[in-house]
Amino acid sequence: MTRVLLVDDQALVRSGFSLILSVEDDFEVVGEAGDGAAAIELTRALRPDIVLMDVQMPVMDGIEATRRIVAEDLAKVLVLTTFDHDEYVFDGLAAGASGFLLKNSDAEHLVEAVRTVAAGHALLAPQITRRVIEQMVAGERQAPSERRPTGEPVGTHAARQQMAAPAGLALLTPREREVLELVGTGLSNAEIASSLYLGEATVKTHVSNVLSKLHVRDRVQAVVLAHRVGLV
Repeated sequence: MTRVLLVDDQALVRSGFSLILSVEDDFEVVGEAGDGAAAIELTRALRPDIVLMDVQMPVMDGIEATRRIVAEDLAKVLVLTTFDHDEYVFDGLAAGASGFLLKNSDAEHLVEAVRTVAAGHALLAPQITRRVIEQMVAGERQAPSERRPTGEPVGTHAARQQMAAPAGLALLTPREREVLELVGTGLSNAEIASSLYLGEATVKTHVSNVLSKLHVRDRVQAVVLAHRVGLV
């Protein structure tokens, strides 16, 4: 049973997600919150497996709430986003989110997304990946001393500034570095195996080594890092 906490400032949205998830045998909606601060407190109290987190909310935005929840290792966070606000996706990655779901996704995709993250896999749709890269490149062009842009939620600019190239990059073997480059392009293990003429199990081992050496949580974080340090 996967325990889910719903976080959105719109009660109607929370009700809709709750209805979708509650009819599934393997989900239990354990609580709802209307802002990031309340989400943190409920996560501490209820210890859900997954927090379905909106970004724009009063009191505390979803990015800052994600950062604190992940920092305390309370739960995995699946961030809700829209194309209108996809500039927050990179900040969510830096904050430690395990995946992103378009807010206008249908019920089937919502269920699949929660199951994917609950199983320990990262979730980042190709169309979101492209926009993450665009946002990341734009962010890297800013001076480090530049102030948080007007209108950007508290915590997001700081998260962007904290994303640094890890020392573990130098520990990668040539093959692991090659695998990281391909992970950065969005390829699956099977596609990487085909590209490098390796067994899929071997690729899985390389990916695990890469994540361990770089101290990143999942493939989503690895994708961002690969682009950030210029491997892709």
